[in-house]
Formats: sequence, C-alpha cells, structure tokens
Amino acid sequence: MKIVLANWGSRGEVEPFAVLGRELVRRGHDVHLVVAPDLVEFASSAGPTAVDYGPTVQAIIEPHQEYFALLFSKPWRLKELGRLVHEFADPIDEGREAAGKTLMAVADGADLLVTGMNYEGIVANVAEYCHIPLATLQHFPLRVNGRLLPVLPPPFGRAVMRISEWLTWRGHRANDDAQRRDLGLPKSTGHWTRRIAERGSMEIQAYDAVCFPGLADEWSSWNAQSPPRRPFVGALTLEMPADDDTDVKSWIAEGTPPIFFGFGSMPMESANDTIAMIAGACATLGERALIGAGVADFSGVPQFGHVKVVGTINYAEVFPACRAIVHHGGSGTTNAGLRSGRPTMILWRLPDQLFWAGRLKRLKVGTGRRFLAATEKSLVADLRKILAPDYVGRARRLAAKMTKPADSVAATADLVEAYARAPFVGRTQAERG
Repeated sequence: MKIVLANWGSRGEVEPFAVLGRELVRRGHDVHLVVAPDLVEFASSAGPTAVDYGPTVQAIIEPHQEYFALLFSKPWRLKELGRLVHEFADPIDEGREAAGKTLMAVADGADLLVTGMNYEGIVANVAEYCHIPLATLQHFPLRVNGRLLPVLPPPFGRAVMRISEWLTWRGHRANDDAQRRDLGLPKSTGHWTRRIAERGSMEIQAYDAVCFPGLADEWSSWNAQSPPRRPFVGALTLEMPADDDTDVKSWIAEGTPPIFFGFGSMPMESANDTIAMIAGACATLGERALIGAGVADFSGVPQFGHVKVVGTINYAEVFPACRAIVHHGGSGTTNAGLRSGRPTMILWRLPDQLFWAGRLKRLKVGTGRRFLAATEKSLVADLRKILAPDYVGRARRLAAKMTKPADSVAATADLVEAYARAPFVGRTQAERG
C-alpha cells in the first residue's frame, strides 16, 4: 500500500511519524513522509521517502518562543506581541497554498493519509477531495474532552475546548475556505475536526490512557466500534542509538546516578547562566548532572567536575540509569521520562510544555516551573521535592502501567494497515454513493 504521513513541526512532533513510517517500510509499504524542510534529512534517515512542505521550523521557533516569553511576563505589551505573532504565524499561513499542492501531488494513488496537529485542515481537505481515507496521529488529547483541563469539572472543560476549537476555526476559516474553493469543495460550516469525525476517520492517540485517568471511559463509545475510532497506543519513539551513548554510560558508572537535564529544540538565552544554575543546584544537593545540550551551544561554558555535557543520546538507554529527569516538556521526552520510571521536572516555555508539567503534577510523579522563572534556589527546592521517596515510588508504579515502545509501534502499524484495508473507511455517505 501507499501511505502518506504528513506533519509539519519540530523533531519532537515529527518523530512519532518517523517511527510509524519506519515500521510501515519494514512491512513492505510505500511510505512518504511530508515534513518541514529542515526535518527532511531526519525523516529520510528513518526509511520513508521524505518530502518537504511549509516553512522551516527554525524560522518559526524563535519568534514563537519570544512571543510566549513576553505573553507570560509582560502581557500588556500588545504592539510587540502583535509583531511576534506575525513573525511566526505569517510564514505558516503563506505556506498553506504550496503545502496543499505538495500534498495533492504526493497523495496521488495513496491508500491512506495520516496527519498530525499542524496543517491538519489542509490534509483533511486533500483527503476529502481525493476520496482517500484519513487517519490522525495525536500525541496528547486534542479532541474535545473533559480530562485535558483537570482544574475544571468535565462539562466545563469540554465547553472550554469547544470554544477554543470554534475560535481556531474562525481564525483560519478564510484560508480553509480558499483551499476548499480551489478544490471544488463546499464551504466549511465548522472546524475541520468535525469533518474528520464525520468521515469516520481513525484518530490514533499516541500516548497512554493511564496518564489521563477517566479519558478512556469518556471515549469508550468511540473505541467500541470496529475498527476503533480513538485507540490508545502509547508514545512512539525511535530509540535510535547515539554516538555518545557508550561514553555517557561509562561516565554514569563512575559515580552516583546523575540527574538528567535536557532542552531539546528550545533555544537558550545564556548557556553559561543555565549551566551555572544547574551546577550550583546539584552541588547543594550532592548530585551529579548530565546535560543534553539539544540545539544550545554549550561549547564555551565553564567546566564542573560533577557535570557532564553531551550531544544526542538514546533516552531509552540513559534515562533508567538516572535519578531524575529535568527537561523542556516536549511530549516525546516527557513520555520517555515517564517510561523510565524516574520522577520528572519540566522547565517549560510554551503552552503545550506547560500542559505536560500540569499533567506530571496531577499524577504526582513530578513538577514544573517556567524556565525563565527558575533560579538556583527554586531548582534545589523542586529537585528535593521530586527526589522524595513518594515521588520516586509513584513514578515507578506509573512506568509499569505504560505501554512498551515496541508494543506501541506494532499496535499503531497494525491499526493503520487494518484501517486502510477496511471497506469504505474514511468516506462520507455521499462519497460512498
């Protein structure tokens, strides 16, 4: 079968698609992975044919991060906030038409389209026009539910999500209708998620239901169908060996288990200040620190005997050998930390990272704090909290309930194959004739 996986975003957002793509290629399918231009090399390294669409992630991530840093600290600076919105939103909107054309070309002859959160409406329109079944792959509960916002009673949580969805549709309606008009499709009458649901699309939940108590019950009617409409499969991670793995494991074995600190694709204002904060906090606690540099440049930072800075590592190999995990809050890193059975702290910058920090607090397996508000003193207090025996015990018990990575990949690929082969799947009644 020909299967097209399309998801614009950072490496953390693309990795689940690369994992699925690799497994589908291994099973003999013709797989095309459509990603941002600066993720093509990474995507193709997993095995699928990689195609680019949309702007580069690098062009978006810095103004995007600056916007939320300003929003959370000085929300009254409306003019500057507006400028930053245009800096990160305009390139994405300007790339919509070209992204649609790229998808139309790649979708030719496809048996299934699979998409994620970004450019989801564009992919849904292409699938509808081409009469191709559509599936979505979501790394946290995107669809309206009463469990995403635990501070609110479920009915109010669902209402807030419906309002947010409606506002999103209103903001993108002109672009959505322009694409639909070009394709000869009728104007939209609601958010594209509604159209996705009406077409009977499978919406794969690439995280564990145990992390969201009550959600599986809330969506039980969706999963009572065959094939299930919102199946939970667990997080999808590549778990690829890295050049630094052997060196890191050797360093870990030389002393007490370290605390891991990682920042993923998040730019950093001052590597010197960050490493000084980490080194000072760990010295106070008598701990060692292992720092995954991510995209930050730590080459000129001061050296500390109890701190080691490394590049890319295999989280699945290294995390279980650590005492605790501190990171930026990307969904992939969060799930790797939870699977390792180690308590976690998230130093967040963006709303989705704040969401995961809140989830850790709710599960009582970790905590979170805004990165720009963190100090050496606050880091010491937060680490003492999550290193306490009750947090350590809960983290281990949660890890035992989570889906194993290999099982997640196999289950997702099985679902995709079965869904693509099912008769009339992913078509409206009018399309079925």
